Amino acid sequence: MEMPFQPNEGKNLEIDTDFGRFARYPVKTHVITKDDVISDVLDKYVKEYLEDGDTIIISEKIIAISQGRAFPIDEIKVSRLAKFLSRFVVKTNYGIGLGMPETMELCIREVGRPKVLFAAACAAVGKLFGKRGVFYNICGMKARAIDGPCDYTLPPYNRYAKMAPDRPDEVAAELTKHIGHDVVIIDANDIAATVLGVCRKDYPAEFASQVFSDNPLDQCSQQTPIAIVRKVS
Repeated sequence: MEMPFQPNEGKNLEIDTDFGRFARYPVKTHVITKDDVISDVLDKYVKEYLEDGDTIIISEKIIAISQGRAFPIDEIKVSRLAKFLSRFVVKTNYGIGLGMPETMELCIREVGRPKVLFAAACAAVGKLFGKRGVFYNICGMKARAIDGPCDYTLPPYNRYAKMAPDRPDEVAAELTKHIGHDVVIIDANDIAATVLGVCRKDYPAEFASQVFSDNPLDQCSQQTPIAIVRKVS
């Protein structure tokens, strides 16, 4: 079937990987909310275009949103610890991360105060020796995938902070069973693509990381949180 999807501005439709050359078709959807069921979203926007061998890659953001794990920042009650620790987070151009009190508060709730305090102490020591990323390495994916509002984020989520998706492997497996194609949940930006959920234990996560290494869905106003990935013959 001829695909009606076009690459996002500044992005390529195809990419070469160690697994071959693949096309990534960005699928535009409505603005996903906590009232949406992702299997229904796949049925509505993706199902009719699928062919044998296709993989569906989904942004972790809409999974988290559909699970009710995104919160308006003005509704997040921030602790003194979150205010203090957020001051030491390095800010980047690729997202807030834990660099604001509201997102740090979500990290404390998700990971637990003892682990966060331990990670912060280790990170302080690591900085003395020029080591970065210690905090995230200790707190893990649940902390790394937390993000806050950015001006370029699609409204209303430019005023929201969100946690990582809950049970991403289980969600990927359930969606795979529903749609009949491999589903991968990924956290991608212009620095890296991190696989958060795979449909089965032996799924090659490196494949999804390479296919999404240039962040083809972007994360601005494109409204394309899903991609159909197809090998190019």
